[in-house]
This record gives sequence, structure tokens and C-alpha cells, in this order.
Amino acid sequence: MREIETLLFANETFYRAISDRDIETLDALWSMAAPASCLHPGWPPLRDRDEVMDSWRRIITGPQPPIIESVAASAHLVGSIGVVTCHEQIGSEWLIATNLFIREGADWAIFHHQSGPAGAPPELDDDEGPTPIN
Repeated sequence: MREIETLLFANETFYRAISDRDIETLDALWSMAAPASCLHPGWPPLRDRDEVMDSWRRIITGPQPPIIESVAASAHLVGSIGVVTCHEQIGSEWLIATNLFIREGADWAIFHHQSGPAGAPPELDDDEGPTPIN
């Protein structure tokens, strides 16, 4: 259970870094060992760490950087790989995402992010909702 909590914390840190425009934290979260890849909605596939980090720099330093909230995240482990699925709320828009993490020492490092349109917002329990970012 502790590993799942740590993995979910790494996932939340990823979204917090994006919303806080914290490129240093975002850079530190991305794996240095595993091949990086990223599929932003409407973008071509990004297949190496430099391309991935450049995309995040462009997104968070743009004229209207998004505040992205991770909602209804769930995680499971496959050996040393952590898989997190969640909904992303950006204003009134909903996306669904998969984030893959790998163990690097004591930390979880993200090596793949994929996000795309969600058919509907997640069904939430009364006490569940967007995780506050700020």
C-alpha cells in the first residue's frame, strides 16, 4: 500500500509542477534512464526526453498556461513500473490520462504521459473531487 501512496504522490507532484509552472521540478520528475515519450492531445508523438521537456516548457511558459487538476487517480504496480490513470480537469474541459512511472532509486520517475479527450467527467463519490493545486 505504501508503494501505491508514494506513486500517487509522484503523480500529484507532476500535476502540481505543471500548474505551478515549475519547470525544475517537472524536469526532475522525468526519468533520466528510461526512454521518455509523451502524447499531448492533438500533437505528434514525442519520443525522447529533450522533445518531451521542450513541450512542457512551451506549455507552461505560453501566454495562457493551463492549470491542470488530477481527478480520480488510481494506480497499480507491474514490477518496477507504476501505472496511474486519472482524469484531468482543465477549466471546464475533461481529459483522461495515463502516466507511467519507473523506480529510480527511492523515487518514482515518470517516463510516459498520454492524455486525450474524455467522453464525460468521472463519476465521483461525494468526498472525492479535484485535488487542490494552489
